[in-house]
Amino acid sequence: MKARALALAGAWEFTPAQHEDDRGVFLEWYKAAEVAAVVGHPLDLVQANHSVSRRGTLRGLHFADVPPGQAKYVYCVRGAVLDVVADIRVGSPTFGQVDVVRLDDVDRRAVYVAEGLGHGFLSLADGSAVTYLCSTGYEPSREHGLHPLDPELGLPWPADVPRLLSPKDAAAPTLAAARAAGMLPDYRACRDYYASLDTAR
Repeated sequence: MKARALALAGAWEFTPAQHEDDRGVFLEWYKAAEVAAVVGHPLDLVQANHSVSRRGTLRGLHFADVPPGQAKYVYCVRGAVLDVVADIRVGSPTFGQVDVVRLDDVDRRAVYVAEGLGHGFLSLADGSAVTYLCSTGYEPSREHGLHPLDPELGLPWPADVPRLLSPKDAAAPTLAAARAAGMLPDYRACRDYYASLDTAR
C-alpha cells in the first residue's frame, strides 16, 4: 500500500496494490498497521458507514466537534466519486484550502481524514458505493455541515455533473457564517487532540 500526504495536515491518500489474474482482482484496501504508521496512531474503529449514490449526489461538507471529532477512512467500492477535504480549523496555516482525490473502482484509492477537517464528495456515476470507517459513532448534537456550494470555499465540483443535495446540506451555513457563530474546530485544540492520540499508543 502506498501512502501520499495531501496538502492539508491530517489528510492522506492510500493506494493499495492490486493482484489481478483470470479470476479477477484481490487487494487489501485497509491495513491498520500501515495506516497507523503513517497517521501516527491507530484508527479506533467504532462505526462503519456505507452510502450508495446516484450520479450528481453531493454529500457534505461535514465535520464534528473536536474533541472527539470523527476521523474517517473513505473507500469507493463501486463507481466513482470526487472526494474533497477542506481545512476548516480556525488558526490553521492552510485554513480555507482544499484538496481533492478521485476515488473509484479502478485505482481503488482511499482517503484518511483527520478529526476537525471538513469532508464531502460528489458521485460521478450512478450507484457509486462508498464505505467509511469511522473513529466515533454518529452523534447529532456534535455533527455539523457547511454549504458545499459556498463560493468562499470554491470546491472544485465539475460543471458537467448535476448537484443533488439533501435538505440538511442545502440549509448548511457558509464558512464565514459558521466561523462567526463559533461552530468551526480550533486548530490548536485539534493538534492537542492529535497529540493525545499519538501518546496513547
